[in-house]
Amino acid sequence: MRALRLVLGLVILVQGIQAHETMYAIAGLLLSGMALANIGCCGPGGCGVPQRPVNSKEPVKDIEYEEVS
Repeated sequence: MRALRLVLGLVILVQGIQAHETMYAIAGLLLSGMALANIGCCGPGGCGVPQRPVNSKEPVKDIEYEEVS
């Protein structure tokens, strides 16, 4: 994923420079920088979800289903 982000960022950066589009060049620079620094939502520990401990004393509640017609 990191290599894909780097390649995509470099392609966007080069295209932005060739087309004289500042926003594309900045987007490519940011995407490449994220890949080089290994930061972002998909990085290690970026989107962790807290989990309930397995040995929890709290009982599992019954789920009630309602029929929708």
